Amino acid sequence: MAATLKTLTLGCKVNQYETELVREGFLRANFRDAEEREPADLCVVNTCTVTAEGDSKSRQAIRRLARDNPDARIVVMGCYATRAPDELAKLPNVAEVITDKREIPDLLGRFGVIDIPTGISRFGNRHRAFVKVQDGCLLRCSYCIIPYVRPHFSTRPLPHILEEVQRLTDNGYREIVLTGIHLGHYGVENNRHKPKEQWLRLSHLVRAIANLPGDFRIRLSSIEATEVTRELIDCMAEHPRRIAPHLHICLQSGSDSVLRRMRRRWSSRMFIDRCRLVRESLDNPAITTDIIVGFPGETEADFEATCRVSRDCGFSKIHIFPFSPRKGTPAAAMSDVVPPQVKADRYDRLAALERELRRDYFRSLIGRRLTVLVEGASPTNSGRWLGTSCRYAPVELAWSGTVTGQLIDVQPARLLDISVLSTEY
Repeated sequence: MAATLKTLTLGCKVNQYETELVREGFLRANFRDAEEREPADLCVVNTCTVTAEGDSKSRQAIRRLARDNPDARIVVMGCYATRAPDELAKLPNVAEVITDKREIPDLLGRFGVIDIPTGISRFGNRHRAFVKVQDGCLLRCSYCIIPYVRPHFSTRPLPHILEEVQRLTDNGYREIVLTGIHLGHYGVENNRHKPKEQWLRLSHLVRAIANLPGDFRIRLSSIEATEVTRELIDCMAEHPRRIAPHLHICLQSGSDSVLRRMRRRWSSRMFIDRCRLVRESLDNPAITTDIIVGFPGETEADFEATCRVSRDCGFSKIHIFPFSPRKGTPAAAMSDVVPPQVKADRYDRLAALERELRRDYFRSLIGRRLTVLVEGASPTNSGRWLGTSCRYAPVELAWSGTVTGQLIDVQPARLLDISVLSTEY
């Protein structure tokens, strides 16, 4: 009988992709996915270390797997495994800790995988698939541990990515989310010492994918403001249906003094100007972002600057993170710590602003044609379906027949609540 396998992922889209790549390799080696309550022979845990909470959740997950699968060998990989392999090796049932993602082919080989996959063909039971296009980060933002655990910069070959996207779309995935540790630096390390006309950049990759046959759309994952180039914006404008008019551009703070302490690479004015260029070039695009509140030394004036920039940019969604010191980063040693109650108050105030901006943006979409990826039936309203629009707005629609997994054009007629548009007239 085939050996049974369980995989568990914590953290980012890149981790989710890498877990699927490993899973696909094991399935080639006569493993099969364990049923829900069936004990597994092998468990693979892909860990996250971006915060101390990520470490804690990773340890809890390993202990839970060891308890529920007492005879299983547990293989641990991911960023926590890179940062602190000895800590994880002491946990119950841990047989192996993979400290470098470049060791994955060796891991698969030890379990009998001869044909090492260069990409994935499935992404679980979802209707969108993440595709990792690069790894590693060259930056050293003062709050971030990731450059220390993913220091090796690499770009996947363009042909491998195109073959993978074609496989996924042929298998019914209707949204391809391009992701990487530093997505906007796709191709950078291969461009050194080459004339500019020979450079390979993210815009070239996106254009090549956009020209593939099939009924699917592309969405870009998180990107830095300086990497939202005119070439990339032009590419998005040339393919308005194929490339989702949505960019997640990381702000982190609207205060220039805080940005300097964070070791970010731009001013708030540059960020606003780049968002304005996106709005002028694309048709009512969605711009989402990440913001950290309560960074060491953040004053009330700094926080108010963040709120002003958020209004100027018109974000449709803000992922808000209260600052949490990460051991091993420069920010963890900074003085002038913001008190927890102040941090919590700023979180609540920014969340209220986020709801206001989100409502304003969603109202601007009423009556506009949106392409919606239908992801399932509404659990509360019979005969209605839920999906995500090209502009990253959740939509509820009435439709006869089963439409799960399809791309459908609709015109929302009203705002059901702050987070859902309805097509019901």
